[in-house]
Amino acid sequence: MRGMLSPSLMCADILNLQSEIEALDNLGVDYIHLDFMDGKFVPNITLDASLIKAVKPVLKNMKRDIHIMAYEPQQYFDRMNIGEGDIVSVHIEACENLRDVLNIIRNRGAMPFLAISPDTKSEVINDFLDVIDGVLVMTVYPGFAGQPIVEGSFEKIAKVRKIIDNSGEDIILEVDGHVSWDLCHKMREYGADLFVAGSSSVYSKGMKIDEAVNKMMELIK
Repeated sequence: MRGMLSPSLMCADILNLQSEIEALDNLGVDYIHLDFMDGKFVPNITLDASLIKAVKPVLKNMKRDIHIMAYEPQQYFDRMNIGEGDIVSVHIEACENLRDVLNIIRNRGAMPFLAISPDTKSEVINDFLDVIDGVLVMTVYPGFAGQPIVEGSFEKIAKVRKIIDNSGEDIILEVDGHVSWDLCHKMREYGADLFVAGSSSVYSKGMKIDEAVNKMMELIK
């Protein structure tokens, strides 16, 4: 599988979101990463559900990559207009019945992903390999941009990659957290397929967005 890119809208210029989305859409980027937080599951609030919904009709080539860091995430699916082509990542700790939530995502035509935080054991994915299209490995603690990578993250990526490969299922391995110029190539070597890029790469200060995207896509190909 070729490496795919998912720039994080949380790190974009908040006063120029539409122009930045359109720029990415014209550069051959695969996904736009949309973080939703309820202020309870993680101590922060980012993009509103109505904004995430508004992004969908603007996109021509990119698809939405929605990471929901909120308790009982299914309550937001209608407000986000979850449907065909979307990736939707949820956390086991946030769901009363994770399998039901994953099935709801699939029944809406979207791709269910299981997000695992740094403190979540890789082995939890074993019980859900039959109902997920991807695993989102958090290499920082969810909630805030600009954090350093958590120790042991590369080993965790490799472990999840091994579980996926041994399962024989067609499952995408996504990484999110300090996906920097220096580290993204190593993440790729350890088995990552899809890269959430933010302040340490695509949105680096002093670099034009097209230059940054092209550089990142070259590093993860």
